[in-house]
Amino acid sequence: EQARRARGAGTLLAAQCERGLFQEVFPAQSAEEQLLELLEPGRPPLTAYCGFDPTADSLHVGHLLAVMGLLHFQRAGHNVIAVVGGATARLGDPTGRERVREPLSAERVRANARGLRAGLGRLFENHQQLFWAPGGGLLGQAALLDNASWLGRQPLLDFLSGAGGRLRMGTLLSRQSCQARLRSPEGMSLAEFLYPALQAYDFLHLHQQHGCRIQLGGADQMGNIMSGYDLVTKMTGTDVFGITVPLITSTTGDKLGKTAGNAVWLNRDKTSPFELYQFFVRQQDNIVEKYLKLFTFLPLEEIDHIMKMHAKEPEKWGPQKRLAAEVTKLVHGREGLESAKRCTKALYYSSVEALEDMSDQELQELFKQAPSAELLLEPGMNVLDLCRKANAIPDGPSGYQKITDGGVSINGIRVTNPETVLILGQHILKNGVSLLRIGKKNYYIIKWMQF
Repeated sequence: EQARRARGAGTLLAAQCERGLFQEVFPAQSAEEQLLELLEPGRPPLTAYCGFDPTADSLHVGHLLAVMGLLHFQRAGHNVIAVVGGATARLGDPTGRERVREPLSAERVRANARGLRAGLGRLFENHQQLFWAPGGGLLGQAALLDNASWLGRQPLLDFLSGAGGRLRMGTLLSRQSCQARLRSPEGMSLAEFLYPALQAYDFLHLHQQHGCRIQLGGADQMGNIMSGYDLVTKMTGTDVFGITVPLITSTTGDKLGKTAGNAVWLNRDKTSPFELYQFFVRQQDNIVEKYLKLFTFLPLEEIDHIMKMHAKEPEKWGPQKRLAAEVTKLVHGREGLESAKRCTKALYYSSVEALEDMSDQELQELFKQAPSAELLLEPGMNVLDLCRKANAIPDGPSGYQKITDGGVSINGIRVTNPETVLILGQHILKNGVSLLRIGKKNYYIIKWMQF
């Protein structure tokens, strides 16, 4: 027994439990006895899946650990399936919710599902291209499916007489979220009540059609995973397993996500690579080691070394920068990471070179709230003319004084003489842009039509 456990200690399960990624494995005894053995090197690959409901058109950081779980399975040679819940999103998962979700139209769900499939596809592709060495062994297969393709064709009576006959009301009613909602004034709709049954059917379908034996989900999904386990074991007699990953919370302890209104999105049009990079760079010392283990593929020895170096040179923010770089590269690729670094240099280090290399898209992402103006460069135009034409300072003496008091900078360089004539290469960059800042936080983007 000890020899078997020693062999199993190096498996995927042990490694991810050590990193803190796999929080709970269900059922515990069966996992200890069988799953360790099934995951041992040299055994046939298993298939694991995780579901993502398209309640928005983008994944967010809160989803990323479930994706990391799938990627770690893939790296160990196992096959993975990411399921977009095009059918289940129409009902809405009641887990952890005090009131019913706003219903989504079929068209909205389909559009959201397209966004999620594209986002998941990018993560799998970036991982294979940037985080998997060609000689690293066999990478498991990855598939993207939508449960609307089977649940959408499932006749109601067939579902109720088949899977519905095997699911027990007591189990469904005993769930904490179900109990809380049933006691609330608003109550619980039949659609919400049946959500765990449909998610359980997903597990059954994927087990029967794809040999899937493991379901991954957030820590709040254990009730839904248990429903799936019950259904599959009752209808097939096969042992299957559930694994949960931690929930990522904000500094105030709220779950990060769309509902809480604090989502850090993975689609560039909702959260830029720079904003994603900054989210991780800003993590405090007491959390950054944990996040390096959860959100990166760095070996634990390397993370340990990074933290030791940090203890000697905390002012360099080494772990935070490495964490931010690894996650941004996975989500947005090499180009996204370069973009994030350019924007960081331009905004926080007043780098003229970085500003000159920035695309229009990056300028708009970096200065989302900044008004932009297109101006024609006239001979002899000075700093005061620029500020007034951009409507950045008030007319009259107070605007003039704003400059002389040192409250104005152009391309990161403070200007204190309102009469200074604009110089190409200094006030106007080679990409035809000037970045005007009034005070500490008011930015204006000036695009010169001719220069």
